[in-house]
Amino acid sequence: MQVIRFSDLVSQGQVAGKRVFIRADLNVPQDDAGHITEDTRIRASIPCIEMALKAGAAVMVTSHLGRPTEGEFKPEDSLAPVARRMGELMGREIAVIAHWTEGVTVAPGELVMLENCRVNQGEKKNSEELARKMAALCDIFVHDAFGTAHRAEASTYGIAQFAPVACAGPLLAAEMDAISKALLAPARPLVAIVAGSKVSTKLTILKSLAANVDQLIVGGGIANTFMLAAGLKIGKSLAEPDLLAEATAVIEAMKARGAAVPIPTDVVTAKTFAADAPASIKAATDVADDDLILDIGPHTAQALAEQLKKAGTIVWNGPVGVFEFASFENGTKVIAEAIAQSSAFSIAGGGDTLAAIAKYGIEKQIGYISTGGGAFLEVLEGKTLPAFEILQKRAAG
Repeated sequence: MQVIRFSDLVSQGQVAGKRVFIRADLNVPQDDAGHITEDTRIRASIPCIEMALKAGAAVMVTSHLGRPTEGEFKPEDSLAPVARRMGELMGREIAVIAHWTEGVTVAPGELVMLENCRVNQGEKKNSEELARKMAALCDIFVHDAFGTAHRAEASTYGIAQFAPVACAGPLLAAEMDAISKALLAPARPLVAIVAGSKVSTKLTILKSLAANVDQLIVGGGIANTFMLAAGLKIGKSLAEPDLLAEATAVIEAMKARGAAVPIPTDVVTAKTFAADAPASIKAATDVADDDLILDIGPHTAQALAEQLKKAGTIVWNGPVGVFEFASFENGTKVIAEAIAQSSAFSIAGGGDTLAAIAKYGIEKQIGYISTGGGAFLEVLEGKTLPAFEILQKRAAG
């Protein structure tokens, strides 16, 4: 993916004395008192900011936080707690500037935080007037917020159109590289794991991947729908019977290419959806009418693990069972450990997937963990993200 990289501008000596506007993702969780409860995004954004400061730039950073109403600033929308936490981590005071679209005073070597960008009127609709005002504040615009890359907003897209230079920050560049490696030029076999409660929410992803992957592993409620499509009974398990034709089409598309959607041969069932519900391991052909399928069975998990160990590239989105309940976590755990042990390049994304990776302590064994959520899903759907599109356009001149 041809884009200008901020790291290249720094190494070429093009940043000293320049006004640098960084769009970061500092949308961190807070408790009712406004205290930050988890600061991973703040920590992740600091390398780009420090790169700019060390290069002698005058640095402005902004982000959205929560869901403010445009044009109506409330104290709870303020980035002040974020600036405090970032200041603690960086060992410096960081001023927070409100009403910044009309102009910002910042000297080389200084860092200021521009108040919540989603409060600006016209942000979400990518107002050209607002985008031009933002662009006028800087010499270099740095997009370093992959979590917003699927949205064309004034602070993510419009500013990139009009700023003198628009480039990818190190976080965004790392996402681009990982996505290119996994989907554009993958080492084969390419195995994708797509799990979740509903086929409908992941249907376009399944269709897109079916045209490209060598193996498509489905899990959760999605697997139940595919089991139905394969003629198996699923009891009272979560499924979408009205999407059987779509599931069958995905199976057939894979089969036509000599690829496969492995259907579970055994499952773990319970009579109720509860952490303490007694678990029963059954052949996939023996599911009773009052059974709930809450995990893949040990034989299925082992067979999938063997395939994952032979993969060249693995894309993982979603746990394959109710891994939050100890009795129904084995499938997800076995798959997580197989990905960790595989020599394949692996890319994982989505909130539940990240929770599973954390639970099994395999962060260091995953090739790349995407922080993008919705942006990651849109990439899997085969869409070109607006942020990537505009940065490529700008790089092409």
